[in-house]
Amino acid sequence: MKKYTGIVLLLLICFATIASGAEKKLAQTGYQFLSVNSDARAAALAGAMTTVDMGSASLFYNPAAMAMMPAFLDAMASQNTFIADIKHNTFSLALNPGKNQFGVFGISAQAVDYGEMQGTMVWANDRGYVDTHVFNPSAFFVGVGYAKALSAKFSVGGQVKYTAQQLGKSNVQMTDSLMTKKYRTNAVAMDFGTLFNTGFRDVKFGMTVRNFSNEIKYVDESFQLPLTFSIGLTANVMNFISKELPHHNLEVYIDWAHPRSYPEYLNLGLEYSFVKKFFLRYGFEQNRDESSSSVGFGINAFGLQFDYSYTPMKTFEDIQRFTLRVML
Repeated sequence: MKKYTGIVLLLLICFATIASGAEKKLAQTGYQFLSVNSDARAAALAGAMTTVDMGSASLFYNPAAMAMMPAFLDAMASQNTFIADIKHNTFSLALNPGKNQFGVFGISAQAVDYGEMQGTMVWANDRGYVDTHVFNPSAFFVGVGYAKALSAKFSVGGQVKYTAQQLGKSNVQMTDSLMTKKYRTNAVAMDFGTLFNTGFRDVKFGMTVRNFSNEIKYVDESFQLPLTFSIGLTANVMNFISKELPHHNLEVYIDWAHPRSYPEYLNLGLEYSFVKKFFLRYGFEQNRDESSSSVGFGINAFGLQFDYSYTPMKTFEDIQRFTLRVML
């Protein structure tokens, strides 16, 4: 067990070194859909998911947690109507062919529809422009992941994903003609993480690095993906209060995140469950501009789980998310 403790300490040192030395940038990353919580359970817990067993959905937060999956098959589908009617649809599937002997294999996907937008072009008229065409910006990613429990207490995992975005096309005035330009980009990104069960009253500790990739270029401007470093801690409050209530659990999830494009923030999630079938959730996001709290619930029965979350917003319309999970 000492060697795994040493690995965790080494990762912590590396994390602290990278985070403290990283250049601080504000609003200078693209592909922001990669940072949106589309999963209803995750949104209800303010995204504090670094140490949470989410089955196949762990690929969106900490791939190492997928190694804790007890089922042979786990699938998730989620629908999220985000701000400005932006639609996020996500899907994940994981297989555990040898009861954790060979590790857990998973795939993930997300599609984003930004809705219809009116294209314009500079023109010598009273308005200074003319309408051109209606276009539909979109984005997506597909990923392949793997997680393995190296011991009963320590697991690692990673994911490679191909992501792309298209923002339509435009007519550009050249010297004596018009040229049509299409605005499409793509990138390969990687996620990886670790999860460690301390053995003390089921307290867990985890770390993730998400959206690690090269820079992307649109015309003359380059930008980076929303790289995020996270450290998480999980504890069941009932393990510290009473052992006379075995059907009740109150999990506390805490995440500290260092994103590339935003100041550091802390996420807090509380999840109460009764007989592990009925769930009530609350999440608090520190240092955010638009949202601070979220709530939700979940129902788990017959290998199916339905999750719902509600996030009030300050400027935009409130957000509701729906997720369905299947476990066999």
